[in-house]
Amino acid sequence: MTTARALRLEKITPANLEAALALRVRPEQEFAVDPVAHSLAEAYVRPDKAWPRVIVDADRVVGFVMAFLGFDWRDDGTDLRSGLWRLNIAADEQGKGYGRFAVNAVAEELRRRGTKALHVTWHPGEHGPEDFYLALGFEKTAEKVDEEHVGVLRL
Repeated sequence: MTTARALRLEKITPANLEAALALRVRPEQEFAVDPVAHSLAEAYVRPDKAWPRVIVDADRVVGFVMAFLGFDWRDDGTDLRSGLWRLNIAADEQGKGYGRFAVNAVAEELRRRGTKALHVTWHPGEHGPEDFYLALGFEKTAEKVDEEHVGVLRL
């Protein structure tokens, strides 16, 4: 397990962009998360809602995380939510605590902003992230977005 002391989140910059774009999850996980390039395109067109970061261990980019901030969940202004939009951990870096670190870092950022709950959606399936999120304390709700399950972590 990697120690948190060596880990940090960094903004996407010209210096780390190529490493971020090169990140690939395991082939069997590709159904569950969009590539980093797609996430960065979404962040570009929704700069007020997206909070993209690379996960760095010492000098290595090992993952990508993107939060969503104040997203209009029902498209009517009645339910603004924040949470985890994307989490991509490089295939050969999984199982080392990077995902846990990233989720905790997003939770801290949302707490700093006064948010009381961190939401996430996930694709169900054998190689999906449901067990990971539940192990971190997310509660699976009865809600679905398209075919994705919704989970919430109280902050």
